[in-house]
Amino acid sequence: MEPVTLTTERLYLRVFIPEDVDETYAACQDPDIQRWTTIPSPYARVDAESFVRTMVPEGWRNDSEYTFAVRPLAGGPLLAAASLHHPRSGTWEVGYWTAKEHRGRGYMREAVLGLARWAFTDLRCTRLEWRAEVGNTGSRAVVEKAGFTVEGVHRAGLLNKETLRDCWVGALLPSDLGMPSPHPYLPARA
Repeated sequence: MEPVTLTTERLYLRVFIPEDVDETYAACQDPDIQRWTTIPSPYARVDAESFVRTMVPEGWRNDSEYTFAVRPLAGGPLLAAASLHHPRSGTWEVGYWTAKEHRGRGYMREAVLGLARWAFTDLRCTRLEWRAEVGNTGSRAVVEKAGFTVEGVHRAGLLNKETLRDCWVGALLPSDLGMPSPHPYLPARA
């Protein structure tokens, strides 16, 4: 797929470009981003260059991961990174980080909902999943505010820094946003 640009009420989501390397490197110096995400730690400038110049374009080219730089709609600094990757048929998984100085303003909730609407519409996604290591309360707050249902804990469900960790898992369905699904859904009876 060719890279796309998405907009929300306040945000502009576009593919990372070489000019984003410096801001990506700076944002990823945050110990919380290094702790809770699978980025390298310590995070070197070469890691930012590899991410922006190689990983992001390859994901788009292979249709395996669509990664976006998140910026204010009116222009301004890099606020965050958000991506969708395709672990299995019909289901996509969302992942993200937010630069420390831009947390707590609802940007990531807005970006996640923008990605969800695009996934449900253009990617024919039937279920958008989220996973985060147990204890990453900031990430969990984002998805709960976006309408995800946190479904439980997967033991050893997340490999981060060569260590398996328990993770929370949650999901958003098209119907949670009032959107049609490409397939009917028959929930289990309680």
